[in-house]
Amino acid sequence: MDARVGNVGESSIGELFGRATEQAKDFARSEIGLYKAIASYRVSKARNGAIALVAALFLVNAALITLLVCIAMALALHIGPLLAGLAVFVAVGILGFFLVRFGIGKMAALSGDAEERAALAAGEHLS
Repeated sequence: MDARVGNVGESSIGELFGRATEQAKDFARSEIGLYKAIASYRVSKARNGAIALVAALFLVNAALITLLVCIAMALALHIGPLLAGLAVFVAVGILGFFLVRFGIGKMAALSGDAEERAALAAGEHLS
């Protein structure tokens, strides 16, 4: 007589968990593959846009240099070439200085504001 109770084709709980684990791993691998494919597709579509933006940046830079040279040449007629060059240099230098200060001030937001730092410190005390 057979001492086992139940269906002969029935799987044990361990086997069921093993199959469920394998299926979960396969699902996770499929999801990762899908996200990789989506990222690769998006990067390939955005690549030409990024190249166009870099080219535009260089062109705008060249245009600004041309404008500054023209300003210096126009001033040279009134105050001389050396003084005109220095005047444009000082004006652009001051503008650059304030832009750098503004940029550094805005980049400080990456380290978080005082309220965020206080909340993080309070969270560390709870741990």
